[in-house]
This record gives sequence, structure tokens and C-alpha cells, in this order.
Amino acid sequence: MKKKVIILLFVILAVSVAFYFYVYKEHRSIANETSEYVISVKSFEKEFAENDSLANLKYLDKTVEIKGKITTIEPENKALIIDEKLFATFNGVFPNDITVGQVLTVKGRFVGYDDLLEQYKIDQITIIN
Repeated sequence: MKKKVIILLFVILAVSVAFYFYVYKEHRSIANETSEYVISVKSFEKEFAENDSLANLKYLDKTVEIKGKITTIEPENKALIIDEKLFATFNGVFPNDITVGQVLTVKGRFVGYDDLLEQYKIDQITIIN
């Protein structure tokens, strides 16, 4: 009987430790990840127009580098709109040295397509150039 209690306590402890490490694992650092895809907004838009289901499977939750021209700056939301189609949000400090019309490459995590606003969304972006 005593042996069964010890085994049961050991199993409960092992499951608890595994659950703890699963729940409190480190968050992804998109800035430190290698980009899986390097693409322009226009090419991105073309792939989604051809087959949005395949494009979503390909890009969703992946680290991507996207090149385009800044069309809108929203410092209050820590966001940029690139080529009027890509809504990109910063995770940290919003840079003050960017301007509308500037061509740049950003790296971030693709979140999805917003049907209502007709925009592609990436978050946790960093500016590559």
C-alpha cells in the first residue's frame, strides 16, 4: 500500500512539473528568429488572390520579411501601414525616424488577413533596413 502511494505521488509530481513547463514556456522572440519567407507586399497579395487557403497555411504564424513603402504611420497604435495593404505593429518602442513614403523591409509574425479592412496583418515587427 505504501509503495502505491509513493508511486502515485511521483506520477502526480511528474505531471505537475510537465504542466508547469508547458504553461510557462518562454515566448517566441520574432526579432531573433530567422525569416522563413522574404517577400514584397505585392507578391504577398498575389499569392492570397490566387489561393487564400494555401497562402494562409504557408504564412500563418510564420516569421516573414516584407518589403514595401510606408503609406500611413500610427504612433498611437505603434503601427505602420505598408503599401496600403499591410498593417504592421511594433511590440516595443515605436521608432521616430520613419517617414511616409519611405521604402523599408520589416520582419514580423504573420497573423492573418482582415476581411473587413482588407489588410494583411503582422505583429512584433522590427525594421530590417
